[in-house]
Amino acid sequence: MKKELLMGTALVSTLGAASVAEAVTATMSGNHQTGIEFDSPTGGTDTNAQVNDNNFSVSLSETTDGGMTISSSFKLMDENGSAGDLDAGFTLAFTDGSKLDVINAGNASGGHAVSVPGSAGAEGVATTSTNSAQTGLDFMTASTVLGVEYHTASDFLADGLKMSFSASSDSGAAAATTYRVDSHVAIGATYVTDLGDTALTIGGGYSVVDGSKSNTAPTNDNNGIHVGLSAVTGDLTVAVGYADGEVAGSGLSSASEYEADVVKAGVKYVTGDLTFNVGIASGDAKDNTIGSSGGNDDSKDVTSASVSYAVASGVTAILGYTSLEASDEGSATDDGSAWYIGANMSF
Repeated sequence: MKKELLMGTALVSTLGAASVAEAVTATMSGNHQTGIEFDSPTGGTDTNAQVNDNNFSVSLSETTDGGMTISSSFKLMDENGSAGDLDAGFTLAFTDGSKLDVINAGNASGGHAVSVPGSAGAEGVATTSTNSAQTGLDFMTASTVLGVEYHTASDFLADGLKMSFSASSDSGAAAATTYRVDSHVAIGATYVTDLGDTALTIGGGYSVVDGSKSNTAPTNDNNGIHVGLSAVTGDLTVAVGYADGEVAGSGLSSASEYEADVVKAGVKYVTGDLTFNVGIASGDAKDNTIGSSGGNDDSKDVTSASVSYAVASGVTAILGYTSLEASDEGSATDDGSAWYIGANMSF
């Protein structure tokens, strides 16, 4: 209770540091994407289905007399009819260009993961729930809602450098039969520079998380690193990334833990109204029941590509393809491929 009171006092005192206007500025944004996915699993039956991705967000902001901007946002709709995101906190943007996220701030490491091109479509080949191999760079970046994250201004310590630092405390929930996150500390950084005609971006982060589970101690709490590099030369983008970490309480199940690493690479090329994406991702993992050791290897090797065409302002037609080779507990399973054709309308 003391931690909650301290955070509440800090937030109120910060928001009350200067007077604000009577009404905040509200803006709306979102997208509607719909299409058909054609799934062809190896050894299974071909299927097709409509895939929807609908998002509607509201952003709120206002600037105090002292120049500090206070902002927040929430989602009224997220994806296919699911409940909106109503747990956003506040962001305080200061006059020196730095920012502070308060309440449910997130993990500073994940925010600096380099974007690696891959298919822009909504296709995918499903794998068995026991396959804990990962294909993203930020799979180890957990946090609790009782957290803050500080973002430096641009050119922090060196030209082109931005950094973030985050921490969250114990949520106060009692340990149960499934793993829960108690707290975290993380750091992330992004460095941008020019090498002749090429804009180079280097991003990386580190996160360590403490958690608990009744009667069984985790062998591996959530922790890990990621690093990536992106180079943009004119209309061509080339990016690579690597991540390595350990996660408890997710993936296989909330009563399990795994060690994993991921390698990603991708290329994007824009010519006129057309955008071409090609990407690969290779992930390996070894999972166990929390507190145990050993286990067998899981893996996922994904190749994807897409062509996007800008039909009109805010309207994009997408053709995507993904191929997957996977193994679970050392045995090949859930291989296959999938196609997607659809369109996205954003506002």
